[in-house]
Amino acid sequence: MRKTIRQARARPLLDGINDWLEATLTTLSRKSETAAAIRYALSRWPALTRYADDGQLEIDNNTAERALRVVALGRKNFLFAGSNAGGERAASIYSLLGSAKLNGLDPELYLRHVLARIADHPISRINELLPCNLALSTQTPPA
Repeated sequence: MRKTIRQARARPLLDGINDWLEATLTTLSRKSETAAAIRYALSRWPALTRYADDGQLEIDNNTAERALRVVALGRKNFLFAGSNAGGERAASIYSLLGSAKLNGLDPELYLRHVLARIADHPISRINELLPCNLALSTQTPPA
């Protein structure tokens, strides 16, 4: 449904913007800052417009930004991670818990579920324990 709407409404607008950027680029000096900005936009055009071709993609990253807000608010606390390696581990845990939340899982239940299974879980199938894969099989993993 979203793809159909985006194809009907957004795609013509995006195509018009792309045409304008390409036409404007030919009228500018190659050394101008405006030309550099247009070249930058055109070089990223497929990624910028991908949402119009895939209805599952969001048009913005507001959800990710909200999830990262917790990290920004706790920045002073991260000074006490003990070391760079400790900070990297903390970042990994924050990322994992943020993914659990984004996938509709209770972070505490998710951690209980994973910690109860990870020691005996084959490393070759570790991806099965990622939040996105657990969310597909159950919305509340057993404790």
